[in-house]
Amino acid sequence: MLTIAGFDPSAGAGVLSDIKTFEAHGVKGIGVCTALTAQNEEDFKEVFWIDEKKILAQMETLLSLYEVSHVKIGLIKNTRVLSNIITELYTYNPNTRIIWDPILKASAGSVFHGDINHHEVAKICKTIFLATPNLEEMNTLFPDWNDHDGHSALNYPCAVLLKGGHGSSKWAEDVLYWEETKTSFEDEWIESEKHGTGCVLSSAITANLAKGMGLKDACFNGKKYISEFIKSSPARLGNHNYEGIKTYC
Repeated sequence: MLTIAGFDPSAGAGVLSDIKTFEAHGVKGIGVCTALTAQNEEDFKEVFWIDEKKILAQMETLLSLYEVSHVKIGLIKNTRVLSNIITELYTYNPNTRIIWDPILKASAGSVFHGDINHHEVAKICKTIFLATPNLEEMNTLFPDWNDHDGHSALNYPCAVLLKGGHGSSKWAEDVLYWEETKTSFEDEWIESEKHGTGCVLSSAITANLAKGMGLKDACFNGKKYISEFIKSSPARLGNHNYEGIKTYC
């Protein structure tokens, strides 16, 4: 499996967190860096974007040796770079499943993307398997989305998992919109300020898909994993442990 994401020195998010999640699921992970960040789990200072040519050079070096079927994409400079990365991935394996975790701002509040090209977002959704936005990202990326019933989300060309961790309910509910159906995954809200939960969840789902699970099973199992991850430590950095997580059937 391949992660294409930013480098977080605290290892709570980004490439390092993705690799730890992959390995906790028993899947070999390799990574491409899209940005260097000056941050820790408490504070975000600055982002230094990696040049697109250097991103593609990293990909070429890895994909010329490894056969990759599932790719998780995180922090990317803009939708143009994202589109070019996706195009390059398909030159190596047209059957690649791409899971996009759109990151619009850091958990500490720093905004990465102010202006969103919604036409490009729509084109990207036609080329990927799954997008995993939280509520704020959903409203920004898909302004036509109806947050009362979600019907418009059922018409997206890719599957969409709306992450509920940033909502106001006492239940942490994630909702999967896929093949004109809506599936909810609920768990009790856990009072915690964990760093990098979005990265961990999308990486867990990607790992589950790579292991052969169906999408609903992968999301359910990923939901259970992130709940255990949040409860794993009182600190803002969680611990990875796959033991005890059961597959949904």
